[in-house]
Parts: sequence; structure tokens; C-alpha cells
Amino acid sequence: MQWETHEISNQSAELKDYNLYLTDPLLQDAVQRGGAGWHAQALAGQGALLGSEAVIRMGELANRHPPELHTHSRSGERIDVVEFHPSWHEFLAITRRHGLVSLPFAEQRAGAWSAYAASQYLHNQIEAGSFCPASMTFACIPVLRQETALYAQLQPLLFSHEHDARDLPAAAKKSIMVGMGMTEKQGGTDVRSNTTRATHTGGVQGRGGEYSLVGHKWFFSAPMCDAHLVLARTDAGLSCFYVPRWRPDGSKNPIHIQRLKDKLGNRSNSSSEVEFHGAWGVMVGEEGRGIPTIIEMATNTRLHNSISSAAFMRQALVQALNHARQRKAFGRTLAEQPLMRSVLADMALESEAALRVSMQLAQAFGEAGSDRETAQAWKRIVTPSAKFWICKRAVELAGEAMEVFGGNGYVEGGPMARLFREAPVNSIWEGSGNVMCLDVLRAIARHPDSMQLLLDDLQRRAGDEVRLRSEIAALRDALRQPPEQLEAGARRYTQKLMLAAQAVLMREQAAPASAEAFLASRYDGEWGRVFGALDGRADCGAVLAQAWPGGI
Repeated sequence: MQWETHEISNQSAELKDYNLYLTDPLLQDAVQRGGAGWHAQALAGQGALLGSEAVIRMGELANRHPPELHTHSRSGERIDVVEFHPSWHEFLAITRRHGLVSLPFAEQRAGAWSAYAASQYLHNQIEAGSFCPASMTFACIPVLRQETALYAQLQPLLFSHEHDARDLPAAAKKSIMVGMGMTEKQGGTDVRSNTTRATHTGGVQGRGGEYSLVGHKWFFSAPMCDAHLVLARTDAGLSCFYVPRWRPDGSKNPIHIQRLKDKLGNRSNSSSEVEFHGAWGVMVGEEGRGIPTIIEMATNTRLHNSISSAAFMRQALVQALNHARQRKAFGRTLAEQPLMRSVLADMALESEAALRVSMQLAQAFGEAGSDRETAQAWKRIVTPSAKFWICKRAVELAGEAMEVFGGNGYVEGGPMARLFREAPVNSIWEGSGNVMCLDVLRAIARHPDSMQLLLDDLQRRAGDEVRLRSEIAALRDALRQPPEQLEAGARRYTQKLMLAAQAVLMREQAAPASAEAFLASRYDGEWGRVFGALDGRADCGAVLAQAWPGGI
């Protein structure tokens, strides 16, 4: 017998079959400001695809069925193959079709970086793991361009809009992905302690020469990429090498995958530990200058970290808003209750500020005009600052959004558990918080003129806003501290720098109610790390109307 014990009611309907781009007026505004209006139609198409129920289900499948490692064939041959659920390859095909591997390098129009950042922002809201190999492939392009002969062979494969999942030599494929291998067991972030050795095998020595690599990598991202940029040591010091999965003679390069990492999040993507047993590689860049050679790759991926975390914030926010509009408690929807409105509005302000600064950075990466020096200052100093702050705030915001759902947010059947597990990865990838803050100080020390340009730009854009002018003056004064004191307070300084940058952009670009609520809350002396600590004067309805069509 089937007993009827209750009627199901007061459960919020799933957010699905919506257009991520057309329901985001703030992103649309940022795209226009970034000169990428020509890409708006493509973004609308991408937004519809990613918000469809079919693609949302694909994202769930890719994370429910993580990659599997097969080290040997049935007959005992070493194959080192990682098998993925078909949905993973569908997402890689989406990244290719929408230019997420090469758009700003292949497209010469103004605003290409803004178009790319907006596209990444959309993709990472639905399935972030699949963006990892796309991000690394994108970031390797400026490095590989330094090697004319090698790049001539690879450029068509890097720029291709077609995903090719086959495990074949690059010459036999329609497109390739390129990963990176930097960290080792004993060093982690301290790559200068790497022990992997590269031995010259004849012919040209140094740049463009062929080498044999012996050693290991503790984190080898996306091992099924067709090649990796790897740091290894020669007599001249650490150098950078292009190491493909297949040797030029068609044999498998001896890169043995020891195991896949069992990660907290980012589960659709494979991260691995590998050993090099005489792996063939080509030196990229000057011998002994491996870290400076590969650092541009890291700079690009740090921008990606910021955009990705801003995307996590956006998705957490819209999920919370969707739930709050439908769920009732004590006779009213959650969205009608003043304290919940304050929480949601504060989350919306944080999300918008993260988007604004990420899109500003994307513009800086593509700036080639009269403001190039100022753009370079943003790129050098604000990139690690944003990577530090936005990635950390994404973790907090995801937790707060989960709490909006109550117990429903804590179960794996809903969207919040995966989003919450995904959020911390960007704080760790490409350098932890301390590394980012120290990189901010190093950038300031190496390029003091850039820092002055940055502060001048912030001050100019702050106009007559007293709170901002005071904060920017304090940032200047703090640079006069003794180096050890400045380093000890590096996190505090980086946070203040980021808040000033976000506040300037909110004042300049956001709706008046949102700009004032952001400045008042962040600079009123009472704002804490808990969302919802806005005072009663904030126009929460106006803020939320900007964040999501129809408002609350």
C-alpha cells in the first residue's frame, strides 16, 4: 500500500532554463564598458546554453563520475590514460567553441580581453573544472610564442575551435591542450627547490634544444593534456621545457602517472602525481631562466582565478535569490524579510565589486593605447591583489549562500554543496594568500613608479569622495613603513588596496544606491566579515534590482 502522509509544498523550484547573460545586467554593462559589445550576441547564446537544464545536468554528471586512471593496458603495456565521463568532453567542446582557449590572441578587435573574461565568467558558473585545461592552454600561448619554430607548428592547434579528445601525437590532431607542471613534493610553492633534472641529448643546446627529463611533479595539472610546460634543472639552473605526451618518433613519452589526486572539489578535472623516466622535452626560453619564462603563464592564470571566483559568487548569489523569492517562513517569503534582504544585498554588493574589478583587470591585460603604463600598473599590482581577495571572499559568500537554503543547501542533491567545495581551489591554485600578498609587495618594490601611477589613477577616479581619498592617502603613507613591518602587515595592506580599487570602480560604474551602500558599509568603521552587516539606511531593494531582473 502507498500511504499519503503529507502534501509537498514550500520548496523552491530549481533554477534552470535561464540565460546567464541576459539575466545579468551588471555583466552586460561591464561588457559594453570593456568595448566588447560586438560579442554580446555570442555571450547571449552561451548564456542560454549554459543555463539550460541539459547542460546543468551535464555538470552534475561530470562531477558525480570523476576521472579514472588506467596505467596499463590489458596486455601489460604502460599507457597512462585518464578516462573521463562523456559530459567532461562536452564541456571541453563548449570551451573551444566559445574561444575560451585563445580568444584575445586570435581576435585582434578592441575589447577582446573583455569578451573573453565575460565568457569565462559565464562558463565557470556552471562547471568550473573543465575550465582548468582551457585556462592553462590559454596561458601557455604567450610563453610558446617566444619559440618561433615550435609555435608555428602548434598555433593552429591552439587556436582551433574544435575539441579533439583523441590520445594521439599533436601532428595527428585537430586541436591540443597544454597543462603545466611546476611543484614538487619537497618544495610546493618554493619551486627553486625543484630537483627534476634535464639533460641535453645532442644538437642545439639551450633554447630550442632537446633534453631528457628525470624526476617528478607532485601536482601535474590535467595529465591528459597533449603537452605540459615543465620546470626542470640544468647546470645553469631552472629552465622551462615543452614536454608532450608523445615523442617526435611517435612513441609514448615516458611520463608515468602515479595516481590522481582525491580532491575536495574540482572533481570533474584530473590532477595527478607523475614521474619522468627520461621524458623528451624542448627548452622554451633562456636556459636558467625558467621561472621568469613561465611567470607570464602564472600571471594569466591568476587573472582567471579572480574571474572564476567572481563567477562562483554570482552563481551562489542567484541561487540564493531564486530560493529566497520562493521559500516562505513565518508567513512571508525570505526575500520579504528585512534581515534576509540585508544579507542578500550585501552579497550582491560583494559580487558586483568582484565582477567590476575582474573586468577592469581584463581590460588592463588588453590595453595597448595611451593608458598602457597605467594598465600595466593594474596588471602588475592589482592582479595578485584581486587573486588574494576575491578568491577568499568567494569561499565566505558561498558559505553564506548555502546558509540561505538552510538544510537544503547542505545536501548533495542541490547546487550549493558542489559550489562550496569548488570555491577554495582558486585561493590555493597559482599561489596561496601569503604568496599573493608578498607578490604585491615585490611588484611595488620592483616597480615603484607603477605603484604611484596606480594610486594616482585611483585618486583621480575617486574624485571628491572624501572616504576614498583618505584611504588612498593611507595606502601611500603605509609604503613608508620599514620593510619587515610592511611584510608582516601585507595581508592588511593588500585587503585595503583591493577595497579601494573596488570602491573606486563601484563609485564610477555602479548604480548610485549600490555605490553608496558599498562605500558606506566598507568604510563606516563597523563592517565585518559577516555578510548582512549593512546599516538600516541601505537601499537593499535598489541593490537587488540591479543584481537580478525583477528585484526583490
